[in-house]
Amino acid sequence: MKIKLKEIREYRGLSRYRLAKISGVNDSTLQMIENSESPNPTFKIMCKIADALEVSLDDLRD
Repeated sequence: MKIKLKEIREYRGLSRYRLAKISGVNDSTLQMIENSESPNPTFKIMCKIADALEVSLDDLRD
């Protein structure tokens, strides 16, 4: 599953650092997800990210 995190984050005008602060997810974790180094992030992490970006989980999937 490809995750559209970087695309949505940039569209919202957020830096990865800012998203980390808003979501409570480590910047390094966000980087790994964006670079597809962590192809299966946990449901809890994805929920935090989706909530911070104000999108549904489906919006994060490609």
